[in-house]
Amino acid sequence: MKSLPNILTGSRLVMALFMFVAFAAAAGAVPYFSNRLEPDAQFALQRWAVYAFVVAAVTDFFDGWLARKLHAESVWGAILDPIGDKVLVCGAILGLMSLGPQPMVVLPAGLILFREFTVSALREVGAGKGVKLPVTLLAKWKTTLQLTALAMELIVAAWGAFSLPDGTAFRAGFEVAAHGLFWLAALVTLITGVQYWEQTRKALADQPSAP
Repeated sequence: MKSLPNILTGSRLVMALFMFVAFAAAAGAVPYFSNRLEPDAQFALQRWAVYAFVVAAVTDFFDGWLARKLHAESVWGAILDPIGDKVLVCGAILGLMSLGPQPMVVLPAGLILFREFTVSALREVGAGKGVKLPVTLLAKWKTTLQLTALAMELIVAAWGAFSLPDGTAFRAGFEVAAHGLFWLAALVTLITGVQYWEQTRKALADQPSAP
């Protein structure tokens, strides 16, 4: 039972990879395979990619909760969990971009990617200097916002795959809500990035200089 949290975390990585490949295949980017897909198969791939993302996002909550509940925190879990989150978010953004031109999501998506890679670099540099960057409460909310907003954006981009009514007030309202939440997620993402930057800067500044 104590290995269950790590299994969930590992499954998040597998589902993130499946999601990205499915979106890429539906977009015609997988050689040999994509050329043989009928429209119905493309829509099916888009649906399953969205389902995989939603299930993977849910595991992000349950693996941490189970680890605490079962007292099964581990070094591997601490390593894999943030990697799983970043792979899922980055894979979803790339998959979203593969579904076609979406001017309203390009800027926030780019800012999120910029922040994620920058913070990963800060953690790596800080670890080499013995500096740890604990996850803040706002950063946890950031991940929730990102995953929720991305799920909504993926549904908007793959709207036809779900046979949802087009040209309706429901579609327009859902799209506005998705874009608004995605921009909010990007804003919170940048704020947490600045917080981590300041933590790293202060921690490195407080270290004694080498003789």
